[in-house]
Amino acid sequence: TIGYADERVNAAAIRQIENGVNLTRATEIELEAAELICDLIPCAEMVKFGKNGSNVTTAAVKIARAYTGRRYVCVPRQHPFFSFDDWFIGVTAIKRGTLDDHAATTLVFDYNDMGSLKALFDAYPDQIAAVMLEPATHIWPHQANGDPGLPPDPAHGPDHYAGGFLHQVRDLAHANGALFILDEMITGFRWNLRGAQATFGIEADLATYGKAMANGFSLAAVVGKREFMEVGSIDKPGMERTFLLSSTHGAEMPALGAFVEATRINAAEDVPGHLWAYGARLKAGLAEVAGRHGVQDHIVMEGPAVALNYVTRDATGAPSLPMRTLFAQEMLKRGVMMPWLAISQAHGETELAMTLEAFDGALGVYRQALDAGVETQLNGPAIKPVFRTHN
Repeated sequence: TIGYADERVNAAAIRQIENGVNLTRATEIELEAAELICDLIPCAEMVKFGKNGSNVTTAAVKIARAYTGRRYVCVPRQHPFFSFDDWFIGVTAIKRGTLDDHAATTLVFDYNDMGSLKALFDAYPDQIAAVMLEPATHIWPHQANGDPGLPPDPAHGPDHYAGGFLHQVRDLAHANGALFILDEMITGFRWNLRGAQATFGIEADLATYGKAMANGFSLAAVVGKREFMEVGSIDKPGMERTFLLSSTHGAEMPALGAFVEATRINAAEDVPGHLWAYGARLKAGLAEVAGRHGVQDHIVMEGPAVALNYVTRDATGAPSLPMRTLFAQEMLKRGVMMPWLAISQAHGETELAMTLEAFDGALGVYRQALDAGVETQLNGPAIKPVFRTHN
């Protein structure tokens, strides 16, 4: 969220390198980081740190299974990645090397479709341990009446979303004895300093964080309510133990120092506010340029200002990876690498002007490709989907 190689964040990490990097026992910076995240995140009463998103999402699944004694986990098909572990990656196209019986414990429903989730609870009564989903992506939770409504905006306030899709998922999960888990790997510390839980006015039972939390340093966390988190505790005499997330580098000090400093900056300088405002200006500017070239129906900026996504379409209006490749190629020729949109505080007026200028030039070529064909315009092979069975 702050930007690459921020000197303040780097200095905080360096201080922790000088303090020892990774000590035999728990450290003061781990305690400080734990208290900080528990003060910030609505559902966080306890925390366990890890090094990547897969660590902590899998830990959340293990907590849910240990707490409920159940087998299955539900995830939305529209959310592309939760973990490289078998329980999730085994239900994708890239499942070579995974075990079918592990993947069989993951059930898939459709985001914003309560009927599809209810059908799973009906088909697997008293067997579902948890529902895990991202709070939002470029697709946001529908309102209580099923209407998509306007894209999320901080001006709406959390009451705007009361009774909507996320609240309905939570209520359905709880009514069936399952845990409600939010994967905030992307929304956390970006949509709101306190995460998208604060944006949408909802509390998860468990939630996962990473990416922006330490401004790119390798740190992730699973947080949640004590009732659930303490299944991984070692100080409950007589309780059957759960080997949760004990790893050599899980609480490495430099990343924790970076997290504490990044959070201070995010709060003091309202970095999430900058991301929302800058994203709105970028979206409007890109739309204006696309309109001038007459390609507004063929390169579409979608999603909330803080989570923009662009879709490339061919002359027939169908989604097109060759057109996406051409667009990325032409942007790169003009000095802007834009495989996707990820705004940071470091993006300012200079970067905005440069992006819009590159966009203008790239769309001139894009327009030609729509009229005459894209194949002759490409300098190399077209982009392929990440989730495919073969290289």
